[in-house]
Amino acid sequence: MSLRYSSALLLSVLIACSSPKREENPKEMLALQMEEHLKTEVLDKWYPQAMDTLDGGFYSNFSYDFKLEEKQEKMIVTQSRHVWTNAKASLKYPKVEYYKTGAKHGFEFLRDKMWDYEYGGFHWLVDKQGKQIGNPMKTAYGNAFGIYALAAYYDASEDESALALAQEAFLWLDKHAHDSIHGGYYQHLAPDGTPILRPEDTPSTSDLGYKDQNSSIHLLEAFTELYQVWPDPIVKDRLKEMLLLIRDQIVTDKGYLTLFLYPDWQPVSFKDSTEEVITRHHLLDHVSFGHDVETGFLMIEASETLGWENDSTTHRIAKKMIDHALENGWDESVGGFYDEGYYFQDGYRVTHDTKNWWAQAEGMNALLLMAELYPNDPHNYYEKFEKLWDYTDTYLIDHENGDWYSGGLDKQPELKTVGKGNIWKGIYHHYRSLDHCIDRLREMSQKSE
Repeated sequence: MSLRYSSALLLSVLIACSSPKREENPKEMLALQMEEHLKTEVLDKWYPQAMDTLDGGFYSNFSYDFKLEEKQEKMIVTQSRHVWTNAKASLKYPKVEYYKTGAKHGFEFLRDKMWDYEYGGFHWLVDKQGKQIGNPMKTAYGNAFGIYALAAYYDASEDESALALAQEAFLWLDKHAHDSIHGGYYQHLAPDGTPILRPEDTPSTSDLGYKDQNSSIHLLEAFTELYQVWPDPIVKDRLKEMLLLIRDQIVTDKGYLTLFLYPDWQPVSFKDSTEEVITRHHLLDHVSFGHDVETGFLMIEASETLGWENDSTTHRIAKKMIDHALENGWDESVGGFYDEGYYFQDGYRVTHDTKNWWAQAEGMNALLLMAELYPNDPHNYYEKFEKLWDYTDTYLIDHENGDWYSGGLDKQPELKTVGKGNIWKGIYHHYRSLDHCIDRLREMSQKSE
């Protein structure tokens, strides 16, 4: 147990572990520690204060000590993730009424403000009151999170109107963005849903018109959630299609994801260019260890949802991705996954050794899954999981003000006073990780008794 863990939380864990049987099981002890953190330092910091009771939806921008910032805009991704988190938390902690209230509150904002009643699909960005602002372009990525949230909310609430909107959103996206020739989905869409292809004068550093791994893995995630509440044949076909595209096309032979791709799924790569050109285009072409470990988990989850028993191929490739991240992007000294690496012509090296918060959250979830599936593997997944939790407790969790810093303080100490919330940083990644890790630790604990 980390020495940095607060004395109050430590005391509550020890009290909860007062039975001799629990004291003897370190996995149960760790599950209790993580759950105390989840409840008191994460969920209680965000909810119910993140609910915008005046204009609907959730506030986006919070200071480092959880004070509301003056500027407040609302993005479909952030709003959807808050709905999803509240829906899941309402099932995990049914006695806490404001998770149910928050999920319904957020759903109503998605329905009333973020959905485009003229053309269909979800707006990307709206102001505090819910009026569309900025570039009116829509994205498959944003609509995927809308579907993801609606499916989770329906599962938690049984509100048929939420399922109806989830179905409408899926059918709108599938009609407009699905590529019937090459498979998968176009990422960039005009307001009416028409795919935006790449104009000849597009800057080489722009991702406009490309397909990409990030929208693909979150479409996979959304369809996995949707299929569990609406086992429609088309949803099943698209879920299978996305799993096979990611597994067999987007994952490289070495075991990492190609970030951006042409419409026919050929990779966008600058590996044959000079290092200056590679560096200038690094947002389009690098090894992203956080996405790799996240995708390993999402592929296995999708395979299980499809009912693919003994799916050795998906398991093998998911394991390969996590192993590649450990072998090439893991900090052996204090733990943690680095942000970026690259295979240059003269060899591989880490190019960004910072450690963003969401990659560590996804890493904990993936490592513990691997530890359960491959307990005797020489990569020592459980040992790495413990080290990553200790790293998170030491360098990412703000035990004074709550929640997580946006990156590890061992590499970026300046992040200690950077805001806890913005349209790209909310609660979903570390809520999911902690939730899954707590449950898996308890399952592993019971099996060992």
